[in-house]
Amino acid sequence: MPELPDVTVYIEALERTLGGTVLADVRLQSPFLLRSVEPPLAAVKGKRVVGLRRLGKRIVFALEDDLFLVFHLMIAGRFRWVAPDAKPPGKIALALFVFERGALILTEAGSKKRASLHVVRGEAALADHDPGGLDIFAATEAAFADRLASENHTLKRALTDPTLFSGIGNAYSDEILHAARLSPLKMTRNLTAAEIARLFAATRATLDFWTTRLRAEAGTAFPAKVTAFRDGMAVHGRFKEPCPVCGTAVQRIAYAENEVNYCPRCQTEGRLLADRSLSRLLKKDWPRTVDELERLRARNRAPA
Repeated sequence: MPELPDVTVYIEALERTLGGTVLADVRLQSPFLLRSVEPPLAAVKGKRVVGLRRLGKRIVFALEDDLFLVFHLMIAGRFRWVAPDAKPPGKIALALFVFERGALILTEAGSKKRASLHVVRGEAALADHDPGGLDIFAATEAAFADRLASENHTLKRALTDPTLFSGIGNAYSDEILHAARLSPLKMTRNLTAAEIARLFAATRATLDFWTTRLRAEAGTAFPAKVTAFRDGMAVHGRFKEPCPVCGTAVQRIAYAENEVNYCPRCQTEGRLLADRSLSRLLKKDWPRTVDELERLRARNRAPA
């Protein structure tokens, strides 16, 4: 799912491309995309784009007459900027938005249609789509600490909760926690003042680093590679690969459609976090530390 760095770069590209232009036409390709009824989608035709903004992981087009298009790309939704006469790309196209200088295609790979579009009128209606998460770059360390303490969750869950923090998802939460040297399963109310300070700094630094890097990679072009898995990430998507800090194999906990990636030496004092399915299967044979895991692997590699 596109997170704060990706969404920020998307918005900057959309501002360069669409700012001040008129939305001439909208062609809905999938009935599953539009999740609102009033105002009708037809109301936005002929309206000028007067601004773009981010609401958490949502992208908002502000149009004339106090109208807003609110996009939530979810996991697989992506934008493409094409020529105005381009044909939508087969089954993955959700909608085509025709402007004066080109067309914006919204696509979604896969069979699960989760991306959404709401048409709303007025700031009050738009506010209903704001999850309310704290903007890390506008927050003080004290406000960050208060948010953490407001619910007693694991750090992984807290960072990815859109009602607590704005724009952070599965990928960058892994990177943030690695940079902060904190276990993803540590409870928020068990953090020391020093750990909170470290996490606050790591959150800002990680999001700023990746926003700057993605902005540089895109340059003046429209972003073409929006993904949760990027070269240069420390732990996310790097299961069994060496940690760039200590060289220990990155571990993971898989659950539902998400996963937690972490370095056991840098983040959990050498302890392996129990993967529910594997630890339930292996029971007493589940290795408790990274040293036990390495000894087990060494025995399995040894010749008979």
